[in-house]
Order: sequence, then C-alpha cells, then structure tokens
Amino acid sequence: MLAPVDNPMLGPWTAPYGLPPFDRIRPEHFPPAFDVSMRAHRDAVASIAGDRSPPTFDNTVAALDRAGRAQARLEHVFHTLTSSATSPELEAVEREIAPRLAAHRQAILTDAGVYARLDELHSRRDALGLDAGSRMLVERFHLDFTLAGAKLDETSRRRVAAIVERLAALNTAFRQNVRHDEETRGLLLRDEAQLAGLPAELRASAREAAIDRGEPDAWFVTMSRSAVVPFLSHADRRDLRERAFRMWTSRGEHGGEHDNRPVAREILSLRRELARLHGHRTYGDYALGDRMARTPGAVAGLLERVWRPAREKALAERDALADHARKLGATHPIEPWDWRYYAEKVRHERYAYDEDEVRPYFPLERMSEAMFDCAGRLFGLAFVPRAGLPVWHPDVRAYEVRRGGRVVGLFMADNFLRQGKRSGAWMSYLREQSNSDGEVLPVILNNNNFVEAPAGEPTLLSADDVRTLFHEFGHGLHGLLSNTAWERLSGTNVLQDFVELPSQLYERWAFEPSVLAKHARHARTGEPIPAALVERMNAARRFNQGFETVEYVASALVDMALHSAEGGDVDIGTFEQNELARIGMPGEIVMRHRLPHFEHVFAGSWYAAGYYVYLWAEVLEADGWDAFVEAGDVFDRATAGRLERYVYSAGGTLAPDAAYRAFRGRDPVVEPMLADRGLVATPGR
Repeated sequence: MLAPVDNPMLGPWTAPYGLPPFDRIRPEHFPPAFDVSMRAHRDAVASIAGDRSPPTFDNTVAALDRAGRAQARLEHVFHTLTSSATSPELEAVEREIAPRLAAHRQAILTDAGVYARLDELHSRRDALGLDAGSRMLVERFHLDFTLAGAKLDETSRRRVAAIVERLAALNTAFRQNVRHDEETRGLLLRDEAQLAGLPAELRASAREAAIDRGEPDAWFVTMSRSAVVPFLSHADRRDLRERAFRMWTSRGEHGGEHDNRPVAREILSLRRELARLHGHRTYGDYALGDRMARTPGAVAGLLERVWRPAREKALAERDALADHARKLGATHPIEPWDWRYYAEKVRHERYAYDEDEVRPYFPLERMSEAMFDCAGRLFGLAFVPRAGLPVWHPDVRAYEVRRGGRVVGLFMADNFLRQGKRSGAWMSYLREQSNSDGEVLPVILNNNNFVEAPAGEPTLLSADDVRTLFHEFGHGLHGLLSNTAWERLSGTNVLQDFVELPSQLYERWAFEPSVLAKHARHARTGEPIPAALVERMNAARRFNQGFETVEYVASALVDMALHSAEGGDVDIGTFEQNELARIGMPGEIVMRHRLPHFEHVFAGSWYAAGYYVYLWAEVLEADGWDAFVEAGDVFDRATAGRLERYVYSAGGTLAPDAAYRAFRGRDPVVEPMLADRGLVATPGR
C-alpha cells in the first residue's frame, strides 16, 4: 500500500474549502485510499453498534450521520474524476472499485446492531422531543436501512448484498460502454460541400473536434447531444442527417464487448429479484416506495394525461412539417432525421424566428453572469471569481459564493465538451453542507457539455443550452443555499421527484424579458437583444412542444413499463419496439433516450422507474412559477424568501408535499404545466 506521503488521497487536504490536490492524484491512489476510508467508516459504525448504553439520538443517529462524511468526500472526488476527467487507467480502477463501494454501503446499511438501535428510536420517535429536522433524520436513516434489507433474514440479506454488488459492476459497464461509443464514433466530413446549411459556429466547432482527433483538414460531428442536435437541425444533406441520426440513436447496441443489450438484460433480471426479496411484486413498486408518487399507478395517471394531447399535437406538427417539405420540393415522407431540420424551417416561417439569429446574443460568459445576477436578486448571493484553487481540468472556473459579506460556499463550473468527460449535464458535490459540528460549507460542481468556440472566439449558446445552464445552476443553488444540521438531509438529498423542482423552476428566469434585456448582448457588437426578437422567441417556444413532449413521455412510459414487468427474460430492443407500438408512438419520433444508451435508467438506480420525475417536478414548477406571476414581480422578495426557506434551504428536513404547501400556500395543480406545453388552452397564459 502507498504510504500517506506518496498518496495525496491519504494525507491532509490543506487547500481552501478542503479541496483535494487534483494535480497530484493518479488512478492508482484510489484503491489504497478507499481501503483506509472504508475501514475507518466500518470501525465508526461498529462503535455505534457496540455501544452498550441505551440508544439516543446523539449516540446513534447523529453519530451515524458523522460517520459517513469522510467516506462520502473521497467518493465525491472519485466520481468527479470518473465523470469529468477519466482515462483508460481510471476506468479500470472504476470497474474494480464500483462493486466494492456498493458492497461497503450495503454492509453499513444492513448492520444488525445499528438497525436494532435505529428501530428502537424510530418506534418512540414521537416521545424523543426532537426538532423537525432531527426527527426527519431518524425517519430517513430508518428507511435507508429498511430499503437496503436490514429487516430481512440473513440468507436474503446475503443475496441482496450480492445483487447490489453485481449491479454496481453492471451500471459501471453500461456507462462506460456509452462513453466508448460517444468517443469512438462520429461523423467525419472531408468535403466542405457536406457542410451545407451549417452555421459558422457549428462549422468551427466541428473543425476543432476534427483537429483534436488528428484530422486538421476535416470536420467531425461528435455524438454529444450538443453537437448532433444542431447538425440535425441545419444540415441540408439528408443522407448525412440520416447517418448522424442512426449513429447517435444506436449508441450501446453495436455488438461486441461494448454492447449494452446483455448488460441491460442482466440489470433488469437482478432488479426484479431484488424487488421480490423485499416483498414487492415489481421493481417499480419497490422503487416508488421512496418517492412522492408512491405507486406506479400515480405515475401512469400523470403520464397518460399528458401523452394523449401531446401525441395529437405531435401528429399535427408532423403534418405541418410534411406540408413545408413539399413546398421545398421534397418528395419523401418525414423521417426521424428530418424532423428537427423541417421544424426549424417551419419555426422560421411562422414566427420569423431563427435559432442562429439568437445565438450571438447568448455568449456563455454573459449568460453565466445572468444566472449569477438572478441568484443575487432572488437570494442575495454574489459570485466572486477565485483563481489559484486546485481543479481537475483547466476548463474549470471557481467562484466564492457570498451573502452579506459572508462566504456561504464554493461553486465550480466545468462547461465544455471534451474527451474523457461523459455526455449530458449534471450537478454534483465535492463537499456537502452541514452545521451540526460547526459550519461546513458546500462545494458545488456544475458540469455541462457545450461546444467550445475556437480560441479567441466567444462560445455561443443555443436557447436550449441556456436552459440547461440555468437548470443545472438551479440544482447548484439547492446545494449552496442548504441550511441543515445533518449532511444526510442537506441540499439535494430529497425525494427524487422533488429534486428537479429547484432546477426546473430556475430555468424560468433565463428567458424573462428583463433578464434578457440586461444580459443578452451581441457577442461582437455589444448591442442588447431586440425586444421584438425576444417576443418572437417566446412566441415560438410552444412550437414543436408536441415533439418535445412525446419524445420525453415515451421514454418515461417505457421506463415504467420495463420496471413494472413481473418476470421473464427481457430483450430491450424487442421490449422497446413492442411498448412503443402499444402506446401509439409516431413513427417519425424516437424516444429521447433509447434503452441501449438510457444512462438515467441503467447507469445507476437513481432514475430507474423514475424518469417520470422531470414531468412530476414540472407540475410543481409551473404551478410554483405562478406564485411569482401572482405577486406581480418575478423577483418578488417575499415569494423568493418562502421559496428559499421551504425549498432551496430546507433539504430533506421537510416532507416534499409539506414543503411545497408551505411555499405555495396550497397543493399544486396540473393545469399550468399543461398550458405551458400548449396541451390545453388557458385564458391569460
């Protein structure tokens, strides 16, 4: 084993905010570091279990929360690097470590001695005289242990532990297979005529991507959504659109060692077994026991209510696209690789709106300033650049977050697409907030995959990119504004169908006319975005909502159907095809995430039987936004104060339904969400 002097993960982290020495960390440092941290965690938990004094909140529940903090921080560093700066060497370590970490967590959460103490405290929690947050911590840990199988007999516990360990290996393999396809496949173009229709910014980024791959005289379209979607929206060459689309939507199903189909098959089989061991009919029943929705039936009710009008709207949109294509001389039917291309044409015709007209007004730097400014106006936060801190890649920018002259956290932004970084956008931690043993400030990370402009040029964002930027920052604020005693309840440690409320709600401020008037300025001229262009952009926002809703809801419906199946060996390709036929999926649209690369569902358990949560949270978000509309000011301080107190800062100390009622004054209604998607007509909206 490496001595602490040789292993920076084992020595003290002396940088500000407890940041690790990223410049010194190598893949081989992690296994011995985890050996030490897991042993220390096990010893701390064994001490709790072996305590001969009667169980109390302090010697059992609070001690359990403290016991896991050092282990969690090491895991945060590891997952930051495996997600944002990986390598073949680190991926090999990940394949080794992921099952061990899963086995370690399972052992902690099924410790019989600790569970016996928790169970006793839980049974008399009403008599303990605890504040709301401490009582919730008792309930949360008790549920964590129960869901892990602490109540099961020894034989069942051993089988659950084996399943959990195997699933961790399979989840890692699934994620790495998707990354392999994204990094090794793409559209290489050698003739400038193949670029017809592409805006200058997209051409430039494709050139840079080709240079990065040793092709200085070519252009390369990567399989990142931020690169493929613009290509599909603008490329005049239909054959190239089809090639790109097929390549993009077939990630994870190319056969050989990186084929995700057998991986997914085994994951589903193990999840069904896991659910049965816990006494549930299906995995969906098991997973939804710890969510706001509670039952697959409640999820199905929401999805079906949206699916029918969305499908009708999408079919009408398809007919409009076909009409426009015929006007342009096309004789072919609309295929999935045509939809985005003709949608842009129709959008421009109907609304005089062109995404390329808007992009110059959305340089990344200004849009970042906009999201910081909104946080200042709503919550009194200031974001001050902080240089010289250890980071995992030169792209990363760090900001001290201050309020009233006091530092409340550190925010780190890693915005650009690159090799070694997984696709998508996400928020994560390096350190979670708590204040039970003195103030521990949060260190929050936002990762995006925007296509960086060539050196010296501003990176211009699409409207969808701006929405993503604000969305992930909403998650970041959820972590930064956290004000809880206990790490297990801080920040985003809430039920999954509530966690998307802060992020989706924050998207609203991105396109407020007053925000755009202040921050959306032309990258070259500095002129503010014209009010008429903002009006056209907002008017065009509901166009193509049938398509957007169908591709998302189809993914959620297939996810729930997949995890509601009671048995049998599942071929995900056949299942996907049959389920889409059953719900009447338009042939011109594919799922937003096809099953062989559906990382939300198969790269971990967080969104398994849970992809619906974005729509569930959208109901809360649309209704919650109306609170600001009703106040007459989207920056109304009283409304923002309630939002912070009951949503952004409360973490898991309040039950989600109670937290929402405290903010809004009532339960949510679904109509604002349906109206926002253009699925119902609502006067005045």
